[in-house]
Amino acid sequence: MKIIKFSSKQFSKLCERNASRKTRVLKSVNRIIEDVKLNGDEAVIKYTRKFDKVKLAARQLKVSESETSGAYQDISPDFVNTLKIVIDNVTRFYKKQMRKSWKMFGADGIVLGERYLPLETVGAYIPSGTVPLVSSVYMTVLPAKLAGVKKIILATPPNKYCSVDPHILVVANLLNVSEVYKVGGAQAIAAMTFGTKTIPKVDKIVGPGNEYVTEAKRQVFGYVDIDMIAGPSEVVIIANQHSNPAFVAADLRAQGEHFKGLPILITNSKKLARRMRSEVEKGYIIIVKNLDEACDVSNIIAPEHLQIMIKSPKNVIKRIRNAGAIFVGSYTPTAVGDYIAGPSHVLPTGGTARFFSGLGLSDFMKSTHVISYSKKALEQARGSIEKLSGIEGLKAHLESVKIRFEEKQA
Repeated sequence: MKIIKFSSKQFSKLCERNASRKTRVLKSVNRIIEDVKLNGDEAVIKYTRKFDKVKLAARQLKVSESETSGAYQDISPDFVNTLKIVIDNVTRFYKKQMRKSWKMFGADGIVLGERYLPLETVGAYIPSGTVPLVSSVYMTVLPAKLAGVKKIILATPPNKYCSVDPHILVVANLLNVSEVYKVGGAQAIAAMTFGTKTIPKVDKIVGPGNEYVTEAKRQVFGYVDIDMIAGPSEVVIIANQHSNPAFVAADLRAQGEHFKGLPILITNSKKLARRMRSEVEKGYIIIVKNLDEACDVSNIIAPEHLQIMIKSPKNVIKRIRNAGAIFVGSYTPTAVGDYIAGPSHVLPTGGTARFFSGLGLSDFMKSTHVISYSKKALEQARGSIEKLSGIEGLKAHLESVKIRFEEKQA
């Protein structure tokens, strides 16, 4: 690990880790999106053959019922039992986020309100490159289902046997995912955005991915909604002389296990810093004067995961404003959040925790404002509307009010 100063150029670069975009990736993704938009399944099949080295016909893109049934033969029964525990934890957490439509009544017959409705169709992207990200299935699908989304489709890259990892298929099946497609990369994002003859168009795309998937989500935003622009996984650990160094080292190494994972230690203990520098290969150490400064540094970094590994964390937690998820105490490694605690592990990265939140029920719902005025209420508002529409020069707006008070109406 490298020790860097709070005021150094290296720290500034660390805070701007999400700013760079590779022109090569941007152009490549744009070509793929336009091709899929124009040529549909034909383009999807072409890129699947090019990038995944798998030759599929259009009819093979959708996972069949027999493939799903067969997946159960390739997994351990214990996996299903573990999954049931996880589903219970996630369900309990997200039920607390349920929103209800509401109304309020004003004077003279004014009624205002807000209707909450689930999105109709959601697409979940599940990476399956070096290893299948099984946990990302339930971490994206379950919040959508609990929000009331009726149709959820899943896209994941095929393996060299022209199939999908059995664990991914079993989780998708147990969660009643509508359809699973063997397609990955930017072509999957484009297909779910614009639709093809085989793959349906969705309203929103969620889930992690590599730089091509991330760039594709950035480029299709506006045609569909997306959860967030996510980069490599990251953790900040705030620790001091009272923290267990073995735990700190293990958690830093765990984060370094991710592809391009970024572990960062913030500490006011030079002794701990020296030990981590010798024991952990990857990441950065920032030495601060005290825990107040540690909080300031962490808020500037705005990490995806923040671990607070000190004896009395209450005051530190109060000072934290920017973090995707906070893990409190020596016995709360990020692994519990990644797999089993309940809250989704789809979290903002690259400093975007300043304005993004972790995936939640609200990401799968939309609200519609409801406004109802009586004739008397409109008459009371008439003067204000006349003044404001006059300032903006919108005469027809005012006429649409005046006509309702004319004696003779057509």
